[in-house]
Amino acid sequence: MGIKVVTIGGGSSYTPELVEGFIKRHSHLPVDELWLVDVAEGKEKLEIVANLARRMVQKAKVSIKIFTTLDRREALKDADFVTTQLRVGQLDAREKDESIPLSHGILGQETNGAGGMFKAFRTIPVLLNISKDIEELCPNAWLINFTNPSGMVTEALIRYSNLKKVIGLCNVPLHMEMTFAKLLDVDPKRLQVVFGGLNHMVYALKVFLDGELITDKVIDYITDKSKTENLSMKNIIPVNYEKSFLKSLGVIPCPYHNYYYKSDFMVAEELEQFKKGNIRAQAVKKIEKELFDVYQDVNLDIKPPQLEQRGGAYYSDAACRLIDSLYNDKRDIQPIDVRNGGAIAGIDEDSAVEISCVITKSGPIPLTVGKLPVAINGLVQQIKSFERLTIEAAVEGDIDKALLALTINPLTPSDNTAKIVIDELLEAHKNYLPQFFK
Repeated sequence: MGIKVVTIGGGSSYTPELVEGFIKRHSHLPVDELWLVDVAEGKEKLEIVANLARRMVQKAKVSIKIFTTLDRREALKDADFVTTQLRVGQLDAREKDESIPLSHGILGQETNGAGGMFKAFRTIPVLLNISKDIEELCPNAWLINFTNPSGMVTEALIRYSNLKKVIGLCNVPLHMEMTFAKLLDVDPKRLQVVFGGLNHMVYALKVFLDGELITDKVIDYITDKSKTENLSMKNIIPVNYEKSFLKSLGVIPCPYHNYYYKSDFMVAEELEQFKKGNIRAQAVKKIEKELFDVYQDVNLDIKPPQLEQRGGAYYSDAACRLIDSLYNDKRDIQPIDVRNGGAIAGIDEDSAVEISCVITKSGPIPLTVGKLPVAINGLVQQIKSFERLTIEAAVEGDIDKALLALTINPLTPSDNTAKIVIDELLEAHKNYLPQFFK
């Protein structure tokens, strides 16, 4: 029997990465059906991506049948794996998430601060509805959530759905692993990185090379300005950290920590781009247009290199590696978003954390890290409080909780600013937030 995979948000520009990953692993991960699902507004992109996927499959001479549909229930029946990579409101909504906070002098970003909160507000109710269909139509399927903000969406599914097989996924830890390998000029397979924290707030707690602890050495490399490799990603402005700071921190932050440890610089850069009419959402719109123009080339039958400009590098390895390990009971170690269950001390057991896990056929087993170092524990706890209140506000449609959540976020200067930004974002996204307008 072949494997049936359903990808909700199948018209995404990231889908060719996923298809490439399944093609590379087809000898031991026999995906037989790949269903790409989208909404009516994304129908044109869905067909473009599906046709490229079919050409890729044909070139690779593997037996993967590609289906498209706007009816997710049709697709979900008897699925083995469901991946979600959707964007409620599409890129126009992202542009509002970024521009409205920036218009009031605070960070406008897709998954952090006010922008991340409103992305969660739009997305969580949709994923909870999808979970009901999964429960009915393919109750034994693994739900692999790549939809941002991945950590909050995953926690909402853990707390408010009946699904037991839910995993959140992000390419950031894998990006960090690959960057460490490049800095050290070694095969990534020789590295073992212990991750702990939250989605887009994960830390490399320890780095091993052939079993030897080399965290300090990696910090030296990261802070060496002569090195061409750095931890930044295509969608995040690169920064340079003081070596003494990272040495004292003792762990390695992810690229999204730039917004917290370099707040003044990052906000200034974002505001400069905003004044020029060139925020990240607008840049992504341009990249997306170019990508889909390329995707329509009937002679294209591989994943184009331009996709790496989209910020989704290593997506196929992250998503397909996870599915491969679940299916084949590989028992390797991967960083994913799962129910905490006591793996990180001081965080509620039902909260989602991003942590290294042993991946087995029966599910991931988190590697217990205990207490986080005191230097990072406070920030992680503060963001977890923000996430928890944001999730509750999204489910309950509670504006007061929204205000509390945004005000306690360290990227927000005051409750007054939070109130203004929330009011404007609520009005801007009114069509996608019925829970707040009962």
